[in-house]
Amino acid sequence: MSLSIQRETMEMDVLFVGAGPANLSAAIHLSNLIADHNAKNPDKALSPQIAIIEKGQSVGAHLLSGAVLDPRALRELIPDFKERGCPIEAEVTSEKVLFLTAKSKFAFPITPPPLKNHGNYIISLNKFGAWLGKIAEEKGVNIFSGFAGAEMLVENGKVVGVQTDDKGLDKNGEPKPNFEPGMNIRAKVTVLGEGPRGSLTKKIVKALNLDKGKNPQAYETGVKELWEIPAGRIKKGTVYHTLGFPLHPYVYGGSWIYAMSDTLLSVGFVTALDAFSPANDPHFNLQKFKTHPFVRSLLEGGKMVGYGAKAISGGGYFSMPKLYHDGLLLVGESGGFMNMMRLKGIHLAMKSGMMAAETIFEALLKNDFSQETLKAYEARFENSWAKKEMHKARNFRQAFNVGLYWGTLRVGLQMLLGGRILKDRLPLEPDHVHMQRLSSLTRKYVLEKREFKFDGKLTFDKLTNVYESGTTHEENQPCHLYIKPHLITDICNTKCTVEYGNPCQHFCPANVYEMEIVNEQTGAKKLKINASNCVHCKTCDIADPYQVITWKVPEGGGGPVYTNG
Repeated sequence: MSLSIQRETMEMDVLFVGAGPANLSAAIHLSNLIADHNAKNPDKALSPQIAIIEKGQSVGAHLLSGAVLDPRALRELIPDFKERGCPIEAEVTSEKVLFLTAKSKFAFPITPPPLKNHGNYIISLNKFGAWLGKIAEEKGVNIFSGFAGAEMLVENGKVVGVQTDDKGLDKNGEPKPNFEPGMNIRAKVTVLGEGPRGSLTKKIVKALNLDKGKNPQAYETGVKELWEIPAGRIKKGTVYHTLGFPLHPYVYGGSWIYAMSDTLLSVGFVTALDAFSPANDPHFNLQKFKTHPFVRSLLEGGKMVGYGAKAISGGGYFSMPKLYHDGLLLVGESGGFMNMMRLKGIHLAMKSGMMAAETIFEALLKNDFSQETLKAYEARFENSWAKKEMHKARNFRQAFNVGLYWGTLRVGLQMLLGGRILKDRLPLEPDHVHMQRLSSLTRKYVLEKREFKFDGKLTFDKLTNVYESGTTHEENQPCHLYIKPHLITDICNTKCTVEYGNPCQHFCPANVYEMEIVNEQTGAKKLKINASNCVHCKTCDIADPYQVITWKVPEGGGGPVYTNG
């Protein structure tokens, strides 16, 4: 921008960035601890200002998951959750794990223990988040929706808050008539709960070296559709997970089918982002998965009524960064709280928030928000059931670096040996380094996709799906998918076309990236970025082989609007 901006400053004691299950649980638990303390110690009452900023237009608008909820943390936080109207779609009553070939299915003789779900609940995460948000507000927590965290505020190596997004900038970064500068929200402690690959988390982890000595995070992209189907095909509370078709044996992933009711299905597919093929396409994998005779029999004649996509932090225990710093805590997937072996993270996110809240409460009592006080958060984790669960699965994702079949054997050995094989910690490389350059094999996948016909009834192209996500962005704003201009010329339009065939047009599940032909004779292409399609999954930031794409927050309030996510 050409203007010098005067920003207002808001003072808070505790600032939570992101209204997901981790931060909402933290805010609720912290409020409970303060209320209990004040009732017992009226002469030493605490009255901190607590705020949550959320980039979605409402709490829950950007929350997406399968989702089957392990209620362990929820019972600790809100023991009477059913009586208080927790939005549970169904209790799990039936479950199977299937291996799919192109035409057949084979049920596992027993359900692997990590995928046993009896006693768990099928939920809509966005409804669940909205419910937690109301409880937090009832307890006096300030929730500011439509405000994105744009920059961390750091002074003398200490985190002191967040700068929110500027609103009303045009595509060139110049103020429009409705321009409103973001404000500086200063806080004694800032809690990042941005979900997977959060833009602030990514920068601050690197700046403060919080990932020193850790495995890099491993990611998958989950793509989900909601389907209304005729009654009589599946019973409410049924859970299926599948392996195999349509993935190559050296690509990690699988599917879920959750019966939210007798006529409403959550259908999704998870694809690892360390796949070898530059044509790896999480959206296409879901569409092809639906053509399997078993899946087709459930969906045919029904109607797709919702769509979404998000990255998943699957690296596990050894990929967790240091969880604290002066004035800073990391919770939920920002801290790596995810058990990929169980395909679950909501309960771990909630528990991380509760442990963070207990640490913040102690810091408020001491009026000390230094590392010395906040390191109690990591100590709490190391002594919690969350640590025990994640430690058992500590090498799960690494086990599949050798493919599905050997990986399954290695995981079986891990389960027998308490999580280890020959080494207690298996290595992991960043996802993008696994992508191979164009070859006859990878070109085969490009050709397969090109010949696949979306019928608009069972299978859908990306634009059709994006429409069902409710995604909207102000068109005339700076592009939040940032590539330095010279890199578009030197890499995207030339080098990447030759070496990888521009994989961004494949791995993005929202048709954000397109290669337009600019010269019919030479076949020269240029990159077109349709930023308004973005569903905020962060896949491009992760999978780009050159790491030149940076996902930034767009204007707060933009993005998907999930209603049954």
